[in-house]
Amino acid sequence: MASPVTNEAWVTLATNDSYAVGALVLGHSLRRASTNRQLAVIITPDVTQGMREQLNSVYDHISAVDVLDSNDDANLALLKRPELGITFTKIHCWRLTQYTKCVFLDADTLVLLNCDELFERDELSAAADIGWPDCFNSGVFVYTPSNETFNSILNFALENGSFDGGDQGLLNMYFHDWATKDIRRHLPFTYNMTSNATYTYQPAYHLFGRNVRIVHFIGSLKPWMQGYNSLTHKVELREGTTHAIEHLQAWWDIFIADVQHRLQPSYAGLAGQLALMVVAEDVHIAADERARQLAWESGHIDYMGQDAFENIQRKLDQVINENSKS
Repeated sequence: MASPVTNEAWVTLATNDSYAVGALVLGHSLRRASTNRQLAVIITPDVTQGMREQLNSVYDHISAVDVLDSNDDANLALLKRPELGITFTKIHCWRLTQYTKCVFLDADTLVLLNCDELFERDELSAAADIGWPDCFNSGVFVYTPSNETFNSILNFALENGSFDGGDQGLLNMYFHDWATKDIRRHLPFTYNMTSNATYTYQPAYHLFGRNVRIVHFIGSLKPWMQGYNSLTHKVELREGTTHAIEHLQAWWDIFIADVQHRLQPSYAGLAGQLALMVVAEDVHIAADERARQLAWESGHIDYMGQDAFENIQRKLDQVINENSKS
């Protein structure tokens, strides 16, 4: 393995415990790929202390940010445009000036092969977005940390907003000449392969799929929202999932081997529920149960179906009866 490079880093962002699960799997995937760069994660207050400790065991550096911190002039300025709060959080990555070069990875990405060669690229290098190839996808990009650039992007955001309401629109507006300026800043699709591309262009995937280095699980159904059968050790796809099963299986293999047994039920949201999994004989964790838990926590309650009072009452009676027998 090459000597450690301490002034360059892979950077990701976790805004809650569920995305922190993604960040943990991502971090382990980078370690498994034998990167010799540092790992850094940006977190927000919704990441619980317990999950922060888990991240600290995988990442070399944790940077806590709070976009509503009135003691920070930049965040105070943002209060004039509160709708940009989530967008703003990601651009904090430019403030990691202890590093001379970084590669940002969304927490819903997975590294399959060593990609340290990306650090040879210049800012802003990224792969085209499949929805509009003249734009880059901001799930993976090479950048140079700089407080000057951070302030410039912040001021640009406050003045112009984002055409899609998110960080991708903002960054494409700021780095507006990406499509035409320098082809060397166009990363091959294999460095940011949106997982559903295996369905939309299967012939290309069959030809180039073995070269995929980073998978990006775009969309609302993230890997940690799928089901897992502990008897067969296989992922079970939720209805509507467009991600390739082999990539989801790779994600879950790392999660089960390196992450799940370290989680605690006290963690928020899905992370706490995933901690309750028992990976043993005849135990089956159903996708629908976790999806329903997430829906309940989000306020989307199926009053007429599984969440109807009579069903809840039946479950409570079952638990009470079981406890009375023990």
